[in-house]
Amino acid sequence: MQVAPRRRSPVAVFGVLVAVAAAVLLLDQLAKAWVIASLPSDIPRPILGSLLVFRYVRNSGAAFSLATGSTWVFSIIAAAVVVFLIWFARRIRSLAWAALFGLLLGGTLGNLTDRLFRAPGFGVGRVVDFIQIPLLPAIFNLADSAIVTSMVLFVLLTLRGTGLDGARHGGAPKG
Repeated sequence: MQVAPRRRSPVAVFGVLVAVAAAVLLLDQLAKAWVIASLPSDIPRPILGSLLVFRYVRNSGAAFSLATGSTWVFSIIAAAVVVFLIWFARRIRSLAWAALFGLLLGGTLGNLTDRLFRAPGFGVGRVVDFIQIPLLPAIFNLADSAIVTSMVLFVLLTLRGTGLDGARHGGAPKG
């Protein structure tokens, strides 16, 4: 069974995607600028006891500092993801999916911006990470949070059966 979607203007949906991506990118870069200006490198600063700690580190690898010598590879992959997301966005007619893709695009652009424009050089820059919580063995940033949030939304929309057009698709037919 399929529920008819509310028709959304492609321009409005794309506008939501761009607005969310721009907000994520702006907040991420502002937070990183504050961290660089305010926090000493690699010294923990408790914010909510041990529940939330800010610890400024520069990450040349991927999540969990994996593949630290391959920063340029992550730059190429991130640039390809950005191009794909912009190309794919024309298919989206759902505001929820637009928000999801906006979070993913903004997060990807936030970390790509670091890789392109931070030391030690173009394409090999280190990503500024600063959020540390005891539940995770990694230090991350707002861009990473947006990417993870987009994946949670992906799972929720998929489990609900919500298509890119906003229609809800039911499970297998009973019979």
